[in-house]
Amino acid sequence: MKVIVAFTGASGQVYGLKILEILKEEGVETHVIVSKAALLTMKAEGVEFEDVRKKASAIYSNEDIGARLSSGTFKHDGMIVAPCSIKTASSIACGITDNLISRAADVTLKERRRLVLLVRETPLHTGHLRTLLALSEIGAIIMPPVPAFYTRPKSVDDIVTHTALRAISLLGIDCKCYEWKGIVDS
Repeated sequence: MKVIVAFTGASGQVYGLKILEILKEEGVETHVIVSKAALLTMKAEGVEFEDVRKKASAIYSNEDIGARLSSGTFKHDGMIVAPCSIKTASSIACGITDNLISRAADVTLKERRRLVLLVRETPLHTGHLRTLLALSEIGAIIMPPVPAFYTRPKSVDDIVTHTALRAISLLGIDCKCYEWKGIVDS
């Protein structure tokens, strides 16, 4: 399997890092794009870019619009943008392909591959909601990283891991380390 993972400047860099960690454990080849804004947010949130680099199979500059990820001939099994800023979501919704993240996402959609967007914004105004609706209508899967508490998380890492596993499952990847056990009566 081969997956594109993109980091934008929204808060929640740990989601992308956890997704990479899990995909590496599962033996999935990852092609990672990191925006300049993501690098700034990583620094603010204490996520080390070197940790991202170590977990990625290949890493690309967002400015490298000619990278192989920008072509439909680059065969992959889907793309996750985690975290996804409203700016990036808006660019994808409108077909503005002026950087590698929005171009790779656009190609993912046109080739009818799965695109999962962990949109990190709250509250949402009507314009945001229209953008998310437009993305859904063109085939993107909108997955805000909303914590699930029925899993009875004991740490922030538990919450992040559950969200990451759920995002990965939306690409049709069944992780060996995740098994749904249902909701247990108390």
